[in-house]
This record gives sequence, structure tokens and C-alpha cells, in this order.
Amino acid sequence: MATILAIESSCDETSAAVCKDGKMLSNIIATQQIHQKYGGVVPELASRAHQQHIIPVVEEALSLAKVSKKDVDAVAFTRGPGLLGALLVGTSFAKAFTLARNIPLIEVNHMQAHILAHFIPSDKDPEWEAPQFPFLCLTVSGGHTQIVLVKDYFDMEIVGQTMDDAAGEAFDKTAKILDLPYPGGPLIDKYAKEGNPDAFKFPEPQIPGFDFSFSGLKTSILYFIRDKQKEDPDFLQKNMADVCASVQNRIITILLSKVKKAAEEYKIKQIAIAGGVSANSGLRASLRAMSDTLGWKVFIPEFQYCTDNAGMIAIAGYHKYLKKDFVGQDVAPLARMSF
Repeated sequence: MATILAIESSCDETSAAVCKDGKMLSNIIATQQIHQKYGGVVPELASRAHQQHIIPVVEEALSLAKVSKKDVDAVAFTRGPGLLGALLVGTSFAKAFTLARNIPLIEVNHMQAHILAHFIPSDKDPEWEAPQFPFLCLTVSGGHTQIVLVKDYFDMEIVGQTMDDAAGEAFDKTAKILDLPYPGGPLIDKYAKEGNPDAFKFPEPQIPGFDFSFSGLKTSILYFIRDKQKEDPDFLQKNMADVCASVQNRIITILLSKVKKAAEEYKIKQIAIAGGVSANSGLRASLRAMSDTLGWKVFIPEFQYCTDNAGMIAIAGYHKYLKKDFVGQDVAPLARMSF
């Protein structure tokens, strides 16, 4: 029996969650709106917003879970990777809470937590089941794009990753080229639903193995829009849906062609996706379509566990608690953190 309080503060979401014996009782996320007018996350502003949000968010998470501070058995927190100033806020809070209550402190790798979100039981899906080891997980976010071979809860191997931009970064930078407000990824997804994915052809990079590259695609989109607007200044206004659908389609085909290649290499039929971009409706639909063709069993987390959230930190912390994998008060956050 264990009640875990979890803290996530790696970027621009301040989140707290409570999980009891592996079941999520609350998952509260405070999104920072201040970054919208800057077109991206400003690290110093993110740190200040975390300081403002963390106590109210923790109080709300405990209240919703009907759990008091004295009922908490351990605190799990995101140690990294992420923005150092943002991580410091969550780390300092977790250390102070555990020091005051004399309970264990659990560090969590943010990217591992995205994958372990698949082990949070779903109240909405009566047929929910967790993936069986080993499985492949495509982890796609604003900062990372990885194919991970998951052998056990904390035995994971990155078999492919981006050599430059992440997939989420490609979405956001494309949105900027298209003059869409930040965050642009969800807006591209929204426009894409109304467009023709085959309207415009963008190049697919020829990268060996299971690695990715998105910088060349981003450049080709920039030149394509520039040239089309020279011909017709109203090109974007007339073709926004088709451009978004075509860009999204190319990003998805780049991602899933590598997943297919890795699945064949490792002879694995259980495929999961995780990270903020796993909320993209086009990616979800394409993955399900591939699963029908290739006989895959596909696992997609609930929407609230796709973007940065403390629920995934809580479930990772819970499995570490079972192993008694704790850290001391000397622990420090890490902007870069490998598996």
C-alpha cells in the first residue's frame, strides 16, 4: 500500500498528481499562458510561473484525491530532462516536503515517465490493458523524438532518435512559418482535418537505421511557402487546410515508417506512442490504420497523460517505490538526463 504525491515542472506545465497503489486519484495541470505572446517558452518566465502555481496545484491535487499531507508515503518528482530553472522549482518543493515529513524522495526521468503513462489504469475504458514487455514506444514531443525498446519498467533502450529537430518542434516551427499562434501543433492538427493530405508533396529525408531528421523538412516548407506567396500573396489564406494536412501527413509518414522498420527488426507487434505529439489525431488514426494492416496491438494513453503531466510521474514513482529506489536530499535536477 503506497500513496504517492508527484510533481512535474520540466517545462511550462506545473502539475501535481496523487496515486494510490497504482491507481490515479488526481492529476492537476496548470498551463502557463504567458508564453503565447512570445511565440515559445521563455525559461525565466516559466520558472516564475512554477513558483506561483506549485502550492495551489499540490493543494488541489491532494484535495481532489481526498488525501491529507500526512497520508503521503513518498514524493516523486521530475529530475530531468527539462529547463533547469523550471526543474529546480519542482525539485526544491519535493525535497522540502519529504524532509518535513521524513518520507522517501523518488527521482523520475521525464522521458521514461511518458512511456510508463501506459500503465495508468483507465477509468474511461473498460477494456483497458497495459502493454506487455517487450514493446516498442514512439515517444514524440516538442523536445524529443525517440523509438524506445521497452524491456521492463526501467529497462529501456533508445534504438532510434532525431538527429536535429524533434517532431513537435517541426510542428511548432511550421506553425510559425504559417503565421499561426503558439502553440501551433494543435492548430495544424485542427486545420489538417479539413484539408487534403496529398495536396502538396514535401520530401522525406533518407536517414539510415531508425533515426529521424526534421530540419530539412522544415527548410523545404519555408521555401515552399515563400515561393508560393511570391506567386500569390493570398496563397496561405486560400490553402491553409491543405498545407497543414500535407505537412502533418509527411511528419506522420516519417515517424511511422521508422516504427515499422524497428518493429520488423525486433519482431515486436506491441506498439505504443507517448509524449505531447501522441495527442495528434492524425498520428493516432494513422497508427491504428497501420495496426490493422500489420497485425499490431497499439497502445495510446488517455489525452490527459499525453502532454506533460504529473500522473505519469506518479505511476513511475509508484513502481520505483515498490523497488525502494529512493534518493537523498543531495539530489539535483538535470537539464539533460539519459535513460
